[in-house]
Amino acid sequence: MTPTRLALWVKSTLPAFGGVGILLSAFLDSSFVPLPLVTDLIVMELSRRNPTRMPYYAAMAAIGSLAGCIWIYALARKGGQAYYRRTQGHAPGRISAWVQRHPLTSVLLPAVAPFPVPFKPFVIAQGVFQVPFLIFVIGTFVGRGTLFFVEGFLGARYGAAAKEFVLHQEWASVGILCALLMLFLLVRMLPAARRSQQSEAD
Repeated sequence: MTPTRLALWVKSTLPAFGGVGILLSAFLDSSFVPLPLVTDLIVMELSRRNPTRMPYYAAMAAIGSLAGCIWIYALARKGGQAYYRRTQGHAPGRISAWVQRHPLTSVLLPAVAPFPVPFKPFVIAQGVFQVPFLIFVIGTFVGRGTLFFVEGFLGARYGAAAKEFVLHQEWASVGILCALLMLFLLVRMLPAARRSQQSEAD
């Protein structure tokens, strides 16, 4: 079955299984077969149909995504940089320094960033450069859980209009990622600024 046919099958079949279907879709997308936006749209559609179950749908998507990411993380951790080069077609380059310098941020930011910001290359890099497993699990679950919760809320609140926005919001995704990076840099700069002020006062 080709990825396109698999995506169509997932879209047409798994929503009938509710949260279990979402979990399976998220696992497939995060591990073996890329299914861009399939899980996101299922979460939004089921949340639209049953708004009270939205947190459950978001949680199942986050758990499924985390399970798939753990699989990729384990393979990358075992295969090292050769695995990254084989799966991504190029050397890790600058991403290695970023992952090693900011392990939690390198997990959390890609996990929470919406499509079309790439996610799986960061998961592979986190395994290759051996981000501590607990940090990987917490950052991935919090990031993916936040993303799916927001998407579920939008689906429950705005219905089809929210789905159309997600399908055509490439620049919004870039803007969100830039805002998150700026927030991260600001948080990093505040302690240094405080230390500088204290040294001047002394």
